[in-house]
Amino acid sequence: MSEAFTLVEEGGLDLLIVADHASAHVPEDIDLGIDPALLANHIAIDIGVAEVSRLLAAQLGATAILGGVSRLVIDLNREEDAPGLLPVMSDGHAIAGNRAADLSDRMRRFYHPYHHAIERRLAMMASPFILSVHSFTPRLASDPDQQRPWEIGILYGEDDRAARIAIPLLAAAGLIVGDQQPYSGKLLNATMNRHAEANGIPYLGIEMRQDMVGDAAGQRRFADLLGPVVLACRSALT
Repeated sequence: MSEAFTLVEEGGLDLLIVADHASAHVPEDIDLGIDPALLANHIAIDIGVAEVSRLLAAQLGATAILGGVSRLVIDLNREEDAPGLLPVMSDGHAIAGNRAADLSDRMRRFYHPYHHAIERRLAMMASPFILSVHSFTPRLASDPDQQRPWEIGILYGEDDRAARIAIPLLAAAGLIVGDQQPYSGKLLNATMNRHAEANGIPYLGIEMRQDMVGDAAGQRRFADLLGPVVLACRSALT
């Protein structure tokens, strides 16, 4: 057991599912100085990601590593020197408790153990493939006029091999697909830059629309749609 991550083992396939923002957990000794209701908001957690990741692990016989704390405690999908690593503001909400927080302690407790767990699991695989799972809000409170029509976004940095396979397959399955939308993997791809691109490991980065994976039916639908696409990418690239 680790407070930094949850390990889900469902089989021996060389496929690692990584979910940086799967949890809204805040340890009892950390006070973020926010309304607890915000922990159910997209600023604290990628809604639906933990459930879809677990379903995919079971469906594919794969392993998943789920981030164990809220992104407001520390953002696991940031470089070690990134300004947003310890957020003090998120979508118009001040995270007052982080202003005087000990970043080095948060790194030691959560950030380093999480990334070391990913490294260890990948080292156990002969031909690894990574699926990075995120979700996005269809509307930002701080920018309500921004239109986000996509149902799933595909993110990547320099390695777009899996993206080029996945995008037409997801579109054929009836999803509205965003290529580098609503975020760009060129900017927000730290975990995959570190574990996949830096090591030549093929990967697929996805972002699901949160209001479509907020309940069990939506989570099952996306897992069922994504499973064959992930396998097609893995088969072509490993």
